[in-house]
Amino acid sequence: AVPIAEVSLDQWHPHPTGIPELDRVLGGGLVPGSVTLIGGEPGAGKSSLLTQAVGALAGRGHTCLYISAEESKQQVRMRAERLGALRPKLLVASESDLANVLGHVSEHEPDVLVVDSIQTLSHPDLQSAPGSVGQVRECTARLVSEAKARQLTVMLVGHVTKDGALAGPRVLEHLVDTVLSFSGDRHHALRLLRADKHRFGATDELGLFEMTEAGLVGVPDASALFLTDRQPGTPGSVVVPAIEGHRPLLVEVQALLAQSTLATPRRSAQGIDGGRLGMLTAVLTERVGLPLGRVDIHSLAVGGVKLAEPAADLGIALAMASSLFGSPVAADLAACGEVGLGGELRQISQLKRRMAEAARLGFRHIVVPWLAPDPPPGISAIRAKTVSDAIHLAGLGGAAPRLAG
Repeated sequence: AVPIAEVSLDQWHPHPTGIPELDRVLGGGLVPGSVTLIGGEPGAGKSSLLTQAVGALAGRGHTCLYISAEESKQQVRMRAERLGALRPKLLVASESDLANVLGHVSEHEPDVLVVDSIQTLSHPDLQSAPGSVGQVRECTARLVSEAKARQLTVMLVGHVTKDGALAGPRVLEHLVDTVLSFSGDRHHALRLLRADKHRFGATDELGLFEMTEAGLVGVPDASALFLTDRQPGTPGSVVVPAIEGHRPLLVEVQALLAQSTLATPRRSAQGIDGGRLGMLTAVLTERVGLPLGRVDIHSLAVGGVKLAEPAADLGIALAMASSLFGSPVAADLAACGEVGLGGELRQISQLKRRMAEAARLGFRHIVVPWLAPDPPPGISAIRAKTVSDAIHLAGLGGAAPRLAG
């Protein structure tokens, strides 16, 4: 044991990968001797992201070893060629036996090791099948030990379950230093990278990528991307300033209300929490008096993003009222605020940053809770105490509902 102030940090500085959005999430880059686990649904782009990362690192003089336990070397080469990652210092091997993988590490002594994926690796001393709890646990533990002994940076690809959680034993997440989640709707180009665990920095950053033919490209201005195809003047559309990590994002939420022919009307939510949609429907029915009992409600967060924070409540409620009355909100109006069961509007975090982002994108008015802070220059705050007040202040509710509840 030594005094804590005398512990050297010289070897624990992160090395940038050359991919700004990945470095943002990692707090500057990859730390030597660290083990990073990246999980995501099939087709999200995990292998593409890691291929680009090691290609960039190899281009900077780092020796990188890519172990492909699922694909052949030819398949990896084709992907690297497409992504512009063909580098002399990027080595590739197709192996599923852990002993052979460690043999490659001893022979080539790489700076960075990528294993794609950890569920297909097998320990020669265990009789269980690859992907089993014992195999995943022992293979990961051995790679972690190797990383610490050699100051080797290890990146593992992990499969996920149907619920989106990492497959395998929970101890897998405790063994590694960093757990990254790579998500995105395969039908949309946007991909989101988050850190669920990071021993070398914060976990509140968000990396945004766009999937293109040339690979993953960082998205510095996600708000502009989300609003590119927006059609102002359409009933049922409201822009919500959301916060993902430290980054404010302007997201368009849409609602479409139609007369139901079913005994139990539909409540469809895509990218929006279904429980909060049901709660908002009840609040609008009981506290505001909108006839929603016999109405199908379809709600959507455009662009494949998922809005889980309560700050989107007010925007969703206004979108539903706009569709019900057939009256659009103003094109330069945004809204954000949490809605309580009494119909009251409650404060939300980082409201100034949300308003500043809305002002930057050209919005001139924003509906906010009554006690919201003063807005930045360029945008005016429309303060409301209840969701009923917000509906009227947004210019909705002046006409009769077009649907019977």
